[in-house]
Formats: sequence, structure tokens, C-alpha cells
Amino acid sequence: MRKNEPRQILLVEDNSTDIELTREALEASKMLTNLHVVQDGVAAMAFLRKESPYCDVPMPDLVLLDLNMPKKDGRQVLEEMKRDEALKAIPVVVLTGSASEADILRSYKLGANCYITKPVGLKQFITVVRSIDNFWFKVVKLPTRATNDHQQSFKSR
Repeated sequence: MRKNEPRQILLVEDNSTDIELTREALEASKMLTNLHVVQDGVAAMAFLRKESPYCDVPMPDLVLLDLNMPKKDGRQVLEEMKRDEALKAIPVVVLTGSASEADILRSYKLGANCYITKPVGLKQFITVVRSIDNFWFKVVKLPTRATNDHQQSFKSR
């Protein structure tokens, strides 16, 4: 990923208010992003595996994952991602309303890269999103999207 190329972020979230709050926070943070949104775990896995109707979507650079969703919850998505060779290198930030120690521990055991409890209010949410941008896209060295795409195409052979 080049410096001026938009970051591809997959938001897996079923709450429309939280989706809008995330959009606003990303816009306010001045991050160059393409935000892709799916509202349940089944759609998240279809997106990540580029299954219909997501055949032409880019591989995300980062996944923001809620835990409590319909059809397939975030824990199941996280477990499937981290078992899949083509997906396990994608960083997953659990961004959820749960502050439960059991959820935190289980998320890390399943391979979450970090766990953030959703803050209340736009100002705090913007601060969290800026921290995510700074850490995941400025401090941490991630595999390039081309490497991830190569893994995905190699797996499908």
C-alpha cells in the first residue's frame, strides 16, 4: 500500500447509529479510507472470501469487528478468519460495546489484534479512530495488500 492510497477498512457492525458514528469519526480524523460495511457475520465472511455479491471488493487492510451481531457473531467471524491462511494476517480490531472480561479474554484467545470498548460520544470516538489510524497505519508495518491478494488467489487454486 502506497502512502497516498486509501486504506481499505471493513466495518462489521449491525447498529446503524454505530455505523454512522464510525463514518463521521473517519471523516473527522482526515484518514484517507474506503469504508466497506457489512451488517452481520455471514456477510463479513462472504466479503473476506470475495463470494457473491462481493466478488470484486478489495481485500481490507483492517477489520473493525463488533461482537454481538445476527446470523454469525463476531467471535465466530474472528475464529474463522484466524483459521483461514488467506485471512489470518489481516489485523482485526474488536470494536464493541462489551466491556466483559470474558469477551476480552475470548477475543484475544481467538486471535484479535486488539480490543476496544466503544466510547460514548463522537469526540471520544474520533480520538479512538485517530489512535487506530496512527497505530495500525503509521506505526505498525503490515503486509501489503498485494501480498494478501496473492495469498487469496493462491488459496483458490
